Amino acid sequence: MSTYAILTSGGDSPGMNCAIRAFTRTLIYSGHNVFGVKKGYQGLISGDFIQLSASSVGNILQRGGTFLQSSRSEEFKEKKFREIAYEKLKEHKIDGLAVVGGDGSFKGAYALWEDFNFPVVGIPGTIDNDISGTDYTIGHDTAVQTAVDAVDKIRDTAFSHDRVFLIEVMGRRSSSIAIKTALCSGAENVVLPNKDIDYEDLVQSIKRGEQRGKKGSIFIVAEGATEGRSYNIQKVLSSKYGISSRVCILGHIQRGGSPSPHDRLIATEMGFLAAETFLKFDEPKVIRLKNGKISTALLSQCLTNDDGIDIEHIEVIKKISI
Repeated sequence: MSTYAILTSGGDSPGMNCAIRAFTRTLIYSGHNVFGVKKGYQGLISGDFIQLSASSVGNILQRGGTFLQSSRSEEFKEKKFREIAYEKLKEHKIDGLAVVGGDGSFKGAYALWEDFNFPVVGIPGTIDNDISGTDYTIGHDTAVQTAVDAVDKIRDTAFSHDRVFLIEVMGRRSSSIAIKTALCSGAENVVLPNKDIDYEDLVQSIKRGEQRGKKGSIFIVAEGATEGRSYNIQKVLSSKYGISSRVCILGHIQRGGSPSPHDRLIATEMGFLAAETFLKFDEPKVIRLKNGKISTALLSQCLTNDDGIDIEHIEVIKKISI
């Protein structure tokens, strides 16, 4: 009998609970013990462990967020605090740690392996879908669905008042939510993070719609480095082009809510394979979705951020939003 632990780190995403549930029950079925670490790496440092059972992870499949809670730990970036965390793992006789999170969380897991040769497995959980090495991260589908639902409601008002709306979605470094929301909601244009804003193109999008009698326009804006960049766009459109617009920042509503069936399915399959990976562990792995199949990849190959730009989708938006 071995003992394993699981934690969720960084921003929460719908479907994390599904991964925890599958991971826990798979290992218990195989005769092992499982602990949950509360509040991510900070809980690892403070020793906030709870033993999980098949019952304790029941009735969480449909719940958003993470019942283990999460945090962003600056302390864990320092080796002296990782040493404390390692000692806590040894105190609880933990043989391996699963980490559900994004690229920063994976870097923390890999540091445990490099510093102490401690077995780790990563499960990609972030709404941004921006982890290298995997085509999908848990929570992305639900976040896009939430954003599209909001845009559909706002479009009713845009039409009723013949207005331009700048709807800001999450995506500090990733374009994935913005592109898919724009495509699925019929937006007139999309503004990507870390890209120069083409105001002439935005204005032309509005004018094309006006020429064919369209009532109201929707622009999807990825938040970029700073939330609220839509207000700067609003000012430029007003002062330079005389175009009035309204700003709506969706914010953290995109993180919450019951996970979609797709997120439940992928998260469950990833949690299951993470547990199975520990039972034949050789080196740190990440559970990934690649070419339509759940598989593993080396953790060392999945530590970087992927912008998520899909050139083909951008081309589709441009051509069908005329």
